[in-house]
Amino acid sequence: MQASTIQHFILDVLNTMFRYPDSAITMQDTSYQFISVILLITTAALVLWAVKMLVRSKMLTILLRNNHDWDDTLHEQGFFNRLGHITPALFVFVAAPILLEFNTLLLNFVLKAAQIYLVVSSIIAIFALLNTVEVLYERSNLAQKAPITGFIQVSKLIFAIITILLTISLILDKSPLLLLSGLTAIAAILLLIFKDTILGFVAGIQIAANRMFNTGDWIEMQAYGVDGEIREIGLNVVKVQNWDKTIATLPTYTLTNEVVKNWRGMTQSGGRRIKRSIQIDMQSITFLDQAMIDNLVNIRSINHYLKQKLTELQAYHQDQHIDQNDLLNARRLTNIGTFRAYIESYLRQHPQINQSLTLMVRQLKPTEHGLALEIYCFSSNKNWVEYEGIQSDIFDHVLAMMPLFKLRPYQSITDASRI
Repeated sequence: MQASTIQHFILDVLNTMFRYPDSAITMQDTSYQFISVILLITTAALVLWAVKMLVRSKMLTILLRNNHDWDDTLHEQGFFNRLGHITPALFVFVAAPILLEFNTLLLNFVLKAAQIYLVVSSIIAIFALLNTVEVLYERSNLAQKAPITGFIQVSKLIFAIITILLTISLILDKSPLLLLSGLTAIAAILLLIFKDTILGFVAGIQIAANRMFNTGDWIEMQAYGVDGEIREIGLNVVKVQNWDKTIATLPTYTLTNEVVKNWRGMTQSGGRRIKRSIQIDMQSITFLDQAMIDNLVNIRSINHYLKQKLTELQAYHQDQHIDQNDLLNARRLTNIGTFRAYIESYLRQHPQINQSLTLMVRQLKPTEHGLALEIYCFSSNKNWVEYEGIQSDIFDHVLAMMPLFKLRPYQSITDASRI
């Protein structure tokens, strides 16, 4: 249908509906222009509805049935649906000059509105495309090395700024470059407004380049009371779910500016460290007598240790011509040393302790609270709940075995009668 035919068709309809006694309706009349604009809007809405029906149709679903994930993800993120909003704007670009050619002011207004709609539709489609990239990246193995949420948000921010500049330039009918050059005059204000965004962007680059943190990492920041798992590393904020299920949000740049303990090394290693000590009453430390030796030698885990030590002491006494009953010169085994050997042997045989990592039982510096005997080893099970159970079982056993070695744990004196 030619342009003149469409225009005359609208005029004929108007003249049929509204018969004026003096003159007929022309293309310069307000009624014709009003009807033309309504017709443009209605037809553009119908075009958008048709495109949405096509997106939702089974035909598109059949096209998406393949072994690729990217097209399915695009559909899930609404990329095709958002892209369909471009078609009404294109229709208006084609139809408006045909219907409104005699009204330059109204035609320019409609075309600018269509251009703004086209720009906004394009940016929301680009946002859906960026969301698709983020989702596909999170599903890949690369997500375990570096997060890209911050970079996606920066890209969205850049596209949003471009959209705002283009929209303003269309409204003012000015070049975007002219508006961009005017922004340099308020650069200081923009830097102040977007200070956290700029710092977060720089921190995001450092985090990604150095692989400092990633979603799922267990971090601890005592300055902010944060102790939990990173859920999201964004452009401006980092979301951490603490172990009490609360959500802590902190600026992204604090991950590079503050002291942060990252437990990733533990989770990627062969075990989780157990480092805890028992305070022993130093007044209970003594030499082993023959009765204690006869009793302890029945413990299978230190049977070999005791026999070896007794053989060494006997050889030493013979070489030095020392009587074993000489309490001043003879060397004797102590209950604390034998107990330490027992704990180490017990840990060496424990099925939940990683034997390939550091394992030792050592004495720390004596204090007014007694002698600290520290257990240092690694649990092969790194799950928090099970790890705590393994650690508790070890110390339950150690505390229960202390009386057998005539040792007492240190604790402040309490008045039982008041309990």
